[in-house]
Amino acid sequence: MPISDKPSVSVLLPVRNGQAFIAGAVASILAQTYGDFELLVLDDGSSDRTGEIVEGFRDGRVRLVPDRVGRGLAIRLNQGIDLARGRFLARMDADDLSFPERLEKQVRFLESHPQVDVVSARALVFRDGDLKPIGMLPFREEHNAISARPWRGFYMPHPAWMGRAQWFRRFRYRLPEVLRAEDQELLLRALPESRYHSLPDVLLAYRQGPFNFRKTLIARRHFLASQLRLFLRRGELGHAAKALGLSGVKLMLDTVAALPGCGRAFFARMGTAVPKDVEEEFRVLARDCFSRPTSAGPSRGRT
Repeated sequence: MPISDKPSVSVLLPVRNGQAFIAGAVASILAQTYGDFELLVLDDGSSDRTGEIVEGFRDGRVRLVPDRVGRGLAIRLNQGIDLARGRFLARMDADDLSFPERLEKQVRFLESHPQVDVVSARALVFRDGDLKPIGMLPFREEHNAISARPWRGFYMPHPAWMGRAQWFRRFRYRLPEVLRAEDQELLLRALPESRYHSLPDVLLAYRQGPFNFRKTLIARRHFLASQLRLFLRRGELGHAAKALGLSGVKLMLDTVAALPGCGRAFFARMGTAVPKDVEEEFRVLARDCFSRPTSAGPSRGRT
């Protein structure tokens, strides 16, 4: 399907060695009920068949942006922001799935709520390997609830974001990269001049790999450093103290989760049961998106 010169939505999908999952992620975007988009697949130096798989989709809306050098997620996302032609930018990850009405519902919301800069959505969590739904990510709907406790972070899963292009171009992703917490840092940095929202509809299926203590620790450490820098710059000493205290609590819980047989403790945040109708819709989505054969590769953990 050809695309217009100025599609309404640019979907940014960064990937590195994602041959095991990329076909499903791309297929879920191409199956959207809203068709006025371009999909920018930002290949960050993959050495596997990722590029070949993406090129196998015969759809003019898919645009592979290759590079033989790995430069990092934040650089790729800023590259996508510069290349995007849409008035709205949507995020997507290479190992997740978007439900069919995601883009349509988010475009409709942003068009009818001009005061909102970024909208996310509820996310079902499924287990890597057997594609079994295991719960729902924590959720807040209104801006005040989302931003009420900035020292805790923001319940807005980044692969479900859609925002106004001018917002992304104004704030961009921070360099040097805030490793594994670039999305949370962006929301926190832009918070004083931004409005956020999350739709109550389940529009994203988020793949969860096994608990990885090292990657989780990296994310916690880098986000805490960015929190302290921003809170102290703004004179929010109470927020800085709460961020430090909460970080200590999370470190203890992560340490427990790293013990043999205790990994389940990390997933306690996903205690909300998946509604039966959503679970069934996910099974249909997964079946359709993963019907395209690809070579399997190693899965990656998520934090």
